[in-house]
Amino acid sequence: MRGLRIYTLLYLAFLYLPIVLLPIFAFNDSTVIAFPLAGFTTQWFTELADIPALHAAVLTSLKIALVTAAVSTLLGICAARAAARYRFPAKGGIMGLVMLPLVLPEIIVAVSLLVVFLQLGLQLSALTVILGHVLICTPFCIAILNGAFQSLDNALEEAAVDLGETGWGAFRLVILPLVMPGIVASMLIAFTISMDEFIIAFFLSGTEATLPVYLWGQLRFPQRLPAVMALGTILVAASVILLTIAELARRRGVRKRGDTDTGGFL
Repeated sequence: MRGLRIYTLLYLAFLYLPIVLLPIFAFNDSTVIAFPLAGFTTQWFTELADIPALHAAVLTSLKIALVTAAVSTLLGICAARAAARYRFPAKGGIMGLVMLPLVLPEIIVAVSLLVVFLQLGLQLSALTVILGHVLICTPFCIAILNGAFQSLDNALEEAAVDLGETGWGAFRLVILPLVMPGIVASMLIAFTISMDEFIIAFFLSGTEATLPVYLWGQLRFPQRLPAVMALGTILVAASVILLTIAELARRRGVRKRGDTDTGGFL
């Protein structure tokens, strides 16, 4: 047991120590990314406001992430609702195929989508990135929303229908408010994944670079690395904030349904 704890600590250190270095060098008063530090400065953060290409990449990523979050969550609601409420032939196999992108290497998904889009004659653009991001984000949304829908008592909806409400009305007025925290968490997770995703965006973005693709391009210029570190610090902080809000929304939903909290999203 002690060996497992040591392994866990070493794994977490290997995973997160590089992220800790981001803010250290982002506030370092030198263009050289190395120790010892030259001093404290906020120059690299102020320089971010003077880079038009960065602003265009941020705007592109925001548009893609917002659309991806909305579409992925809508598809997740439909799939989770169907899996929790109905029985249909090959249900397990169909849900397994829908969740398959969770375990497939992203490089394989990206190359496959690139081949399909080129064969269909689609021009690489923000639309193709959205389609790719929806494919990988939808399983995460389903995983989050499955717990919300499966914990509901079907008698609630049946009682609403018995009292004269339509099926859609019962879903809108009874079921939807109960799973709303899960929907919020799903949208925030999908938004965060889309904003941070690189591989699919790299293959499918065309001339409309997303923020991760723009950052990758800047790594070729050593003089720009401090600004990249500053931007990376902002992205990490924003991701942590969004994930924290999503987790709080998930826990609120668990308490609202009267269930026992058994862990995080997945």
